[in-house]
Amino acid sequence: MSTILVTGGTGTLGRHVCERLRSDGHEVRVLSRHSRPYAVDLRQGGPALDRAVADVETVVHCATSPRGGDEQPTRNLITAAQRAGVAHLVYISIVGVDRVPFPYYRSKLAVERMVEDSGLGWTVLRTTQFHDLVFRLLRAASKAPVLLLPARVKDQPIEVTEVAERLSGLAQRAPAGRVDEMGGPEVRTFESLAESYLRATGRRRPVVEVPLAGQAYRAFRAGGHLTPDHAVGKRTFEDYLAEHARRGGRKG
Repeated sequence: MSTILVTGGTGTLGRHVCERLRSDGHEVRVLSRHSRPYAVDLRQGGPALDRAVADVETVVHCATSPRGGDEQPTRNLITAAQRAGVAHLVYISIVGVDRVPFPYYRSKLAVERMVEDSGLGWTVLRTTQFHDLVFRLLRAASKAPVLLLPARVKDQPIEVTEVAERLSGLAQRAPAGRVDEMGGPEVRTFESLAESYLRATGRRRPVVEVPLAGQAYRAFRAGGHLTPDHAVGKRTFEDYLAEHARRGGRKG
């Protein structure tokens, strides 16, 4: 079996990717800022990064910052991978990065282009947002007496373990370029997702939709981040909420 490096290997997605690759018999190197022996800050690169990619066949790039600015870390990673002769670079991206002018999405799109132009064998998978991100957004919004939502915006959340399964499978195959998108099983209004969250957590809040301004909001409202033709996910948001409650997190 091959040696595979996973950046962001302790994160929401990365840790599940690592588990699946290990279960399939691969040697997995977990790269993050605090994960020994491959504790690397991709923003800095340097000898530690070179050691991490040495003798690696495939890199799965899950590391990201919600504040954007992923370009320089990816540039450092690609440079190190080129020097090491890495055969396959797999990148996880987001549905709609080419349609929604949101700063974080623009950063992800720029990274996609860097991966494609790297000269390495590459695979890019775009997915919709994970259930847990929607959960965290609603939990934060519900701390106020009124739960405010962007008006007329829908979402298509997907289970992170399903994405991890697909991404790990792609990492074990030949470079495939841009593969089919992966969306959650349902396109839902944010209002319906909020109502499910409130029921599951036992909270009572009036839900109010607020119209916003700007190009990014208009693109989200138009569904630029959705992929209804690729609704391949199985687990619904309600499934996620039920599992969260079983694990003792009923109150969010």
